[in-house]
Amino acid sequence: MVKVKTSIWQTLIHILLWVLFYGLLLYPFISEGRPVPPDLYLRLFLATLFFYFNYYYLIPKLLLKKKTWAYIAITLLLVICFGAFINLFATHFFIEITHENVNIPPSSDQQEFRKIFMSAITLGVPIIVSSLLRVYIEWKKNEDLRKIIENEKVNSELQFLKTQLNPHFLFNSLNAIYSLSVKKSDKASEAIINLSELMRYMLYEADKDLVLLTREIEYIKNYVQLQRLRLSDSKNVILKISGEHSRVAMPPLLFISFIENAFKYGTDFKGITNVKINLTIFPDAIHFIVINKIGSFKKEEDSSGVGLQNVRNRLNLLYPHSHDLIVENDGESYCVRLTIKI
Repeated sequence: MVKVKTSIWQTLIHILLWVLFYGLLLYPFISEGRPVPPDLYLRLFLATLFFYFNYYYLIPKLLLKKKTWAYIAITLLLVICFGAFINLFATHFFIEITHENVNIPPSSDQQEFRKIFMSAITLGVPIIVSSLLRVYIEWKKNEDLRKIIENEKVNSELQFLKTQLNPHFLFNSLNAIYSLSVKKSDKASEAIINLSELMRYMLYEADKDLVLLTREIEYIKNYVQLQRLRLSDSKNVILKISGEHSRVAMPPLLFISFIENAFKYGTDFKGITNVKINLTIFPDAIHFIVINKIGSFKKEEDSSGVGLQNVRNRLNLLYPHSHDLIVENDGESYCVRLTIKI
């Protein structure tokens, strides 16, 4: 369908160009009721011939292969030779046919030069226009191909990042359930059910390019609830969501790594977890803030930080010029502020 539309578009451009070109040359004669010089038809025929000879042969064989000087030399030679041919042979031939008994005074050198110059213009303009048109079409074709390749590259990179993120998330969630089982907590069974809901989302929703923000919010709520179940003191775990989100769609799993990180490092030496998550949806943007107190368990030096690095990469790929990510660490608290324009 795209190729058909492109072909129709190019055909219409060609028709429009020829209507303008023929119209500009023939209009003075038609409007004034004068007969069209017979040699003008030859000029128009050669102009058309030169246009498509340049369009389909000279440009692909020379100009697009970076043989610029050869292309310029050949086109100039053709314009000069055929311009001279029209004036020195064709013009006199048509005059003899149409004015057999009329004595035509010889033309001056200036008039001959003017005729050759006008012939060169008649032939040169179609060549210039065909060159510009063909170069633009080739550029557009290459640009479209570049975008396709770039999109395929982005999609493959995003898919790779997702395959890294999912095991990372599962590993952290299983650790949370393991801690409940060690404590022989009655909440372990509830946590397993909660994890199954999370995994269902990741299996059937997270592989899509876009999901409803409502589903992503449910996923975040399930994850926060899973963390609350394993914590000994979760009164300082606050999740606040505001704004209309029922019709908003966005790529999945953009916030979870920041939330995971907050729970991982937001527990102090007393076992109290301080995590505040605020998600605000505006008509033109999403504001996400997560703040956690830096607890007694510091981040290991050899930690890979797969989740955080992945989400940074995904944001750069998905929102290269429409997101703002600020990470603040004052030694006591860790704050992530993310704004995404929608």
